This record gives sequence, structure tokens and C-alpha cells, in this order.
Amino acid sequence: MKKSPILAVRGLRASVAEAGVEILKGVELEIGAGEIHAIMGPNGSGKSTLAKVIAGHPGYEADGGHVRLRGENLLDLEPDERAQAGVFMAFQYPVEIPGVSIANFLRSALQARLEDGEELDLFDFQDLLTGCMGLLGMDPSFAQRAVNDGLSGGEKKQSEILQMAVLKPALAVLDETDSGLDIDALKVVAAGVNALREENPEMSVLLITHYQRILDHVQPDAVHVMVNGRIVESGGPEVALELEAQGYEEYRRTHAA
Repeated sequence: MKKSPILAVRGLRASVAEAGVEILKGVELEIGAGEIHAIMGPNGSGKSTLAKVIAGHPGYEADGGHVRLRGENLLDLEPDERAQAGVFMAFQYPVEIPGVSIANFLRSALQARLEDGEELDLFDFQDLLTGCMGLLGMDPSFAQRAVNDGLSGGEKKQSEILQMAVLKPALAVLDETDSGLDIDALKVVAAGVNALREENPEMSVLLITHYQRILDHVQPDAVHVMVNGRIVESGGPEVALELEAQGYEEYRRTHAA
């Protein structure tokens, strides 16, 4: 008997909120528990828009269809409610928060999950944070750095991987997490994703990327090609290899309208 998907996107249409320009034109996608799915496509195809609509970015408006996480329609929820439901978003360009340490940021995020009046135990949190950093091979002092302030591109991505480890989302959406990384930083980030997948086998990942190179290090269960606001092809890792060799031109011509 087939299990229900963790994420089910059906007929999703979405546009830029103020401009009314339609970007997503009927996206269909299913992700099972513990699966890693990659979405590839040319610039302007709608990949990042899909990520932002799932997360609830106010700059985009869903015009039709639904996005269900474990059966619950995310489009009915506010962004913070989506996070509480188990959605984690790693941004292409993470926001800097000067003066707030990564440790305090994560402690606040965990505290927000608790019922009113319930207090997060400091020692339990410290044990959790230390364990996650050990799993990822990170120096404990990293947690005292300010959130993304003064961090290199690779360190910002490491910070997001640490957030994933602590928060243990049901669905992690990684929007071009390989953008701007050199090969060493890319390997570190990929190793972190793989370690979390092994530690939390039920966690699902939606990995959005332009390039096949990260898929050399993070093995996807499925690869989807997005063109002109739709997913036009799905398959295994071989799809990414074909794109690397042939590019997107054939897809652009076939799905131009």
C-alpha cells in the first residue's frame, strides 16, 4: 500500500503579489517521507518562486491549487504556522541579524514551539546544540557567531544546516544552497545534509539548484525539470546528468508557450 506523501503540490498557480505576473502555471509534485528531490531549471523558470510559495513569502500569491504537508494545506497557514507545522526554508541569500548569536536564535526558535508558559530547559538545549554540532563536525564556538553577520558564503550555509539539525523539520526546502560556494564549501554543506538524512531518516528535502555538481555529493531520489512555471520532466539522477551535458535549450523550445 502506497504511503501518503509528506508534500503534495497539486495544480499550483502563483504570481508576484503586487505585479500580478503569473510565475507558476500548474505545478504538480509529490515528495515521500525521507526522500530528497531536486528541482533544476533555467533562470526564470519558477524554481525559487515555488520554494517561496511553500514557505509563505508575502511577495507571492497562490492563485490556485494546493500545497499539502502531511495532509494540511499550507496555503491556509501564515508563514510562522508553516514553520511550526514542519517547513524549513534555507534561503539563497540569508538575512543577516547582527547582535544575535546563532545559539540564541536557535533557542528562541525552539522556545516558540512550546505551549504558552512552558520554558525551554537551558541544559537540554545546550546538550541538543552540542550534539548537533558534533554530528556536523562543527567547532562549538561557531554557535556564538552572529546570525549570518560577518560569515562567509560557506559559513552561512553551514549555519542553515545547523538550524536544520536542531529544528528537525519534516520538510527542508533548500533554495540554491550551492550558490556561490567553492568546491570545499560545497562538500562541507553536502556532508551536513547527508549526515542529517542519516540521523533523521523521515526528513524530506526539496533541493533547488541550477547545477548538477551538488548532486554529485547529495544523492537525490528524484530530479525534476522546471520550465516556464511547470515541471515538465521527472526521473532519477540521470536527468541531472543529461541536463549537465545538453543544457536547457531543448526544454525551452519544447515548452516555450
